Parts: sequence; structure tokens; C-alpha cells
Amino acid sequence: MRTLVDTFAQTLQTLWAHKLRSFLTMFGIAWGVGSLLLLAGVGEGFRNGNRKQLETFGKNIIFFWGGRAPAVEGSFNSAKWFNLTYNDYIAIKNQSTLAINISPVIARDDIRAVSEYTSTNGQVSGVPPVYSQVRTIPLAIGRWINDDDNEQRRRVCILGSQMTRNIFPGRPAVGNTILLNGVRFQVVGVLSMIGHEEQNFTNIRIFIPFNTMRELFPLTGDDSLDGKAISFINYQPRTFDENETAKAELHSIVARNHGGFDPKNPDVWEEWDTIKNQKTMGKIFTAMDWFLGGVGLVTLALGAIGIVNIMLVAVTERTREIGLRKAVGATQRNILFQFFLEGAFLTLLSGAVGVVGAMLVVHLLSGVQLPPGFDTPRIVPVSAIGAVLSLAIAGIAAGLSGAQGGDA
Repeated sequence: MRTLVDTFAQTLQTLWAHKLRSFLTMFGIAWGVGSLLLLAGVGEGFRNGNRKQLETFGKNIIFFWGGRAPAVEGSFNSAKWFNLTYNDYIAIKNQSTLAINISPVIARDDIRAVSEYTSTNGQVSGVPPVYSQVRTIPLAIGRWINDDDNEQRRRVCILGSQMTRNIFPGRPAVGNTILLNGVRFQVVGVLSMIGHEEQNFTNIRIFIPFNTMRELFPLTGDDSLDGKAISFINYQPRTFDENETAKAELHSIVARNHGGFDPKNPDVWEEWDTIKNQKTMGKIFTAMDWFLGGVGLVTLALGAIGIVNIMLVAVTERTREIGLRKAVGATQRNILFQFFLEGAFLTLLSGAVGVVGAMLVVHLLSGVQLPPGFDTPRIVPVSAIGAVLSLAIAGIAAGLSGAQGGDA
């Protein structure tokens, strides 16, 4: 134990005697470790930010709006837009085996919302209770629409966070009433803020039961199909990897309902598949991880080369010292152990400095408002351990190799 303490003390004296060289070695290690961690962390931040952005809409969700049915078979130039209908929803619900949590939506933005304090043009959506299982609907207070509300066409509503502030500024909303085009509705729930306020329309919506919406505020216009049209359908595939087959199944069902045209033409359909987005972005982020990891490894390799050169120079300068120590009785094992201790102490201390520095940068970035789709970088423990160990091995190997050469 005494010998170990003496060796460690001698190591510290040697490093202090060559302060500039020791500093340059530690700087190279810390820089390499910190750079690798930050580059890997940035890639993880992008990946997490994109995932969180998609989850503000819902998890594994597909939006299905309808399409353009060709009036003449095989002639897409004759295609005419068609809306989905309530009958399409019933057919999908009864016939589909691959779609779950199917939610029809009727959405209008021309309905006047009036409270006793103010008024606004309300973006009103009629949805069934299952909508909350498909979309992100975090309740701040109150309750969501239930089956009785929908079946009995109750006049109840849930307000988005921003809509609540607009029509009940600084006042409680739940328990109060509002007028929608002159029809009185009771507020039974208020949603929490979802994502960035201006990036998610749920924050400025008013939700009412689907059947109530069909009865009081059906879609209007030439394509309303006498009040039977719906705005779109939200649903989830049965499993994450069945998104394409689920879409194909729904296309076939709807095509049969609208004249029996060929549903396999991808130009017919208007839809947004968040699963497909996730898969595409996953490939992009994987490629980005490889790129950033490659850049980080190059930086790490340059740091390792610098460490090796500095350690070899240090050993060369101490050839006389090695000879004198051998002359006074030091064994080969003693000499190698001292150089091992020097290399290990430098790399581990410098690696810790690099990790702490990277964590400090990440902490500072956590207080910065990042744009939607980006998240604060995070330290990847595996990258930290791998970076420190690789540089430690390079520094120790250089020191031991040089010590053996110097002794020879």
C-alpha cells in the first residue's frame, strides 16, 4: 500500500513538473470526449423532438380525408373530389379487421361561439368518445365526452386551452355555458396546452359529441351530400407495421361505397400517415447518427493521435530517468506501473472533464426555447463510456510501449 501511495505521489509530481505537456494531453482528451458526446446528443435531440412533435397529434395515427374518384374508369383526368360519409364510417367500422379506434370527425370553423364575456369564431369539431384514444387529449379539468353524451345528443362541450382563454379570460369555464350559433352548450371540460400553442389546432378548438354535431351543425355546401358528409376519419392500424395494409383495406371499403372504382391508384387518396412519417424520419435520423458519429469518431481519433504523440515524447524525454531508476533497483514492473498510472490518471481525469463539460453545455441548452421538432440534446451514457475507454487505452498503450522501448 505504501509503495502504491509513493508511486501515485511520484506520478503527480511528474505531471506537475511538465504542466504544459500534461495540460495539452488533458485538453486533447477532454475535447475529443466532449465533442463526441455533443454530436451524439444532438442526433438524439433531433430524434426525440420529432417523436414528441408527432405525439402532440396522437400515437400511430392516420388521417383519412377522402379522395378523387375517376368518373371514367382508368381516366384520372376525369376525377372528381368526394367526401367521406357517415355510411363510409359505418362500413369501415363493420368490415375492417386492421383498423382500430376509428373516429369520424365533422369540423367547421364558421360557427360563432359566444360567452357572457366575449365572442369568437369557434373552430368546432364533432367527435365520438373514442377520439380521445386516437388523438392526444390531455384534460386539465372536467371530463371528456362519454357514450351517453353522444347517444343522447347532449349539448355539452370541451374547450381547448387557448379557446378557454379567449372566451373565458381569467375566469372558470367548467360549469358555465356558451352559445354556438345561438344554441346553448354546457362546458364540461378544459384541455391542457398541447405542444407549442400556435402549432397545434387542438388548443383553439371546441369539441362536442359527434351525433350532436350531425344534428345541429352538419357540413354545408355542394359536397355536403345532404348533411351526410364527414370531414375526415382518424384511426390507428392494429399494429405499427400494418399501416400500409390497413390503408389498403380502408381504400377498398370506401371505393366500393363510391362506385366501385380501382382503389389501388395512390393518386386517388388524401391521407396523412404519421407511422409512415416516423419510419421515414427514423431512416433519416439513423443516417444522421452515422454521420454525426463518424465526425465524432474522427475528432476522437485526432485526440487519440495527439495523446499517443505526447505520451511517446514524454517517455523519450525520460529515457535517462528510466535508466537511473533501473540502476538503483527499480524493476521493469515498477516502471511500467508508473507509466500505466500516469496514462490512466490523465485519461480518466480528462475524460471526466470532457463529460462534465458536455453536460454543462446540455444544461445550458435546456433553458433555450427550441423550435418545434427539436429537443434538447442529451448525453448518451454508452458514448461517454466508449469515448473515455478508447482514449484511455490509447494513452496507456502509448505510455507502456514507450516505457518498454526506453528501457531497451
